Amino acid sequence: MARKKSIYYQFSNQADNVIEDGKPLYTTIKGRWNEMYFKNNNPIVLELACGKGEYTVGLARLFPNKNFIGVDIKGDRIARGSMEAINANLTNVAFLRAGIRFLDEFFAENEVDEIWLVHPDPKVRQREENQRLTNQNFLSYYATYLKDNGIFHLKTDSPFLYDYTLSSIQEAEHYQIQQYTNDLYKSELYADHFGITTHYEKIFVQKGYTINYIKAQIKKQTP
Repeated sequence: MARKKSIYYQFSNQADNVIEDGKPLYTTIKGRWNEMYFKNNNPIVLELACGKGEYTVGLARLFPNKNFIGVDIKGDRIARGSMEAINANLTNVAFLRAGIRFLDEFFAENEVDEIWLVHPDPKVRQREENQRLTNQNFLSYYATYLKDNGIFHLKTDSPFLYDYTLSSIQEAEHYQIQQYTNDLYKSELYADHFGITTHYEKIFVQKGYTINYIKAQIKKQTP
């Protein structure tokens, strides 16, 4: 396993579609993703804690006129998404190897059009609340980078995180809940997900878990 991980890390280090420490764009890309990497003015969509990048690559296949960036701290994980994007000749995909707490080093205010969180660790213990990726601090963080009318999505198998996030968004500044369901697969909203699933989502569904979904919009300008 260690050798396999090493191979993925080496691939990540050499891949042009992976931005990580030691590469030139790592320290210069902030606020300039369209200019310096994608070379266009298309909307930018982030998948945070993207793992192997299944959503990043899946959406990029469907929406060639949008730019997709998967963000994760694990180089061996994003290397798999990087490989898939390269093999599919997807030029609208990039991966950033960085922690979510350091987004301010890579994105400027109002640079992002959409953010996806897909099956993040729910961190159910009370002492872990400051690590939950939908707590008030993180939601405020995301709102900084999202444009006015930008979209935030959460997909989770965790009823706890679903309920917690609904409550957090209702209390958060700038967020307006647009749609939500505690059983995505039986909802009319399912069609908007285009059948894109992660490895773990397939396992969750096979075990009988329902998939929860929340969509919220950012409203920064007062009427």
